[in-house]
Amino acid sequence: MRARTGRFVLGVTVVAVPVVIALLGPVVAGEPPSRDGSFAGGGAFGFGTDFVGRDVWYQVLHGGRPVVLTALAATALAYLVALPLGLAAALTRRRLVEEALMRPLDVLLAVPSLLMILLAATVFAPGAVGLALLVAVVNVPDAARLVRAAATEIAARPAVEALRMQGETWWRIAVGHVGRSMLRTLAADAGTRLTGVLYLVATAAFLGMGVAPDAADWAVMVDRNRTGLFVQPWAVAVPALLIVALTTGSNLLFDAALEGRGRVGAPAGREKGRVRGR
Repeated sequence: MRARTGRFVLGVTVVAVPVVIALLGPVVAGEPPSRDGSFAGGGAFGFGTDFVGRDVWYQVLHGGRPVVLTALAATALAYLVALPLGLAAALTRRRLVEEALMRPLDVLLAVPSLLMILLAATVFAPGAVGLALLVAVVNVPDAARLVRAAATEIAARPAVEALRMQGETWWRIAVGHVGRSMLRTLAADAGTRLTGVLYLVATAAFLGMGVAPDAADWAVMVDRNRTGLFVQPWAVAVPALLIVALTTGSNLLFDAALEGRGRVGAPAGREKGRVRGR
């Protein structure tokens, strides 16, 4: 119990730093400081200036919101599409319907995610909204297959057959029973998927997709300031560490939450077994 609590507190502490900076940074940033020389030392908090003489800390305060909001939006959109597709494929009794739902996703799954984003970026220049949609699309096939696999196992249980025999609606079976039974699986996947989405969003921004070349964005800061890494390392280290803290803290939080659910559920299961044994 102490280990889980410690992991949860550590996760909250680690993830709170980048999240608070991302959400409240633009509010408390104030007026932009005057520009100095490129990769100069000093300035606010001693982080110096970036490749065009802008204050690094001011850029950090403004650069987190695009990364965080785009990643969260992309993850939510991916599940918004994957959940109904996976549940429909798992609960349908028509093989043709299942094939029609899942086979097109297999085609998308065969193309590497970053390659698909790069190909789409050659056709049109995505903004922040377009980047979120692209990242969501490349995550839908994998998420839908996971939902289908988990839902298929649950749908084969006698409880689901009993609900069908009672004449329960598809919606009540899919959401009320199957969906609720797979919450732990979805939570475990969400932690890993959010990390992958953050990687894709940061990589796309690093490559100049979805953001302007001089935008205040943590990933863009890492890309544009890497030429002065050994002259002024803070311009690269601060945004890079914040991205790492965001992904690491998210995983710690999900791991602690899942461990807690497992331990809370264990005594109930043992007690149920004792009652049956009697």
